[in-house]
Amino acid sequence: MRRYLLVLDMDLLAMDEEHDLAPINYLVAKQEQEPCEVVVLSLAEVRQTKLPAMEVVLGARSGKFPVAPKADHDIGAAAEHRMNLAVRHLRTIGCQASGLISDQDLVKAVRTESGIHDYDQVVLATGRQDSSRLARVLGRDPVQQLRRKWGERLIVFPEGHRQESVS
Repeated sequence: MRRYLLVLDMDLLAMDEEHDLAPINYLVAKQEQEPCEVVVLSLAEVRQTKLPAMEVVLGARSGKFPVAPKADHDIGAAAEHRMNLAVRHLRTIGCQASGLISDQDLVKAVRTESGIHDYDQVVLATGRQDSSRLARVLGRDPVQQLRRKWGERLIVFPEGHRQESVS
């Protein structure tokens, strides 16, 4: 049985709606080939509640201010809800599924979990992990950092988004 680590920072069905069901279709295809186990890693990163200073400055110049989550927004509860929905959906398509929540950033969360358990692939279905061009050039982009370890076993959705291999 193949094991997959599915990393989410947004609702799986919302991610699927945005990207033509690509993450779910990918896992359905894998399940049809061979029974699979999927561990859903739901990110509840606290830094997501803070706006980057540059975003605020640029917003002030253009007159459009970015919107941060409300102060009473429970990030942990949202991550748990997201995880439970994904696990339920994965079980519906026939996968063995379980979940966990991490308050670490993407790279640390994946490294920690994959250091404890063995996975055949890591599937990133994340919508908020964009990094600056400078971070990509310097090799500090989270996907680039994970690609160094996982290579082709790192699957990133939307497909083609930052899929290039890192030398």
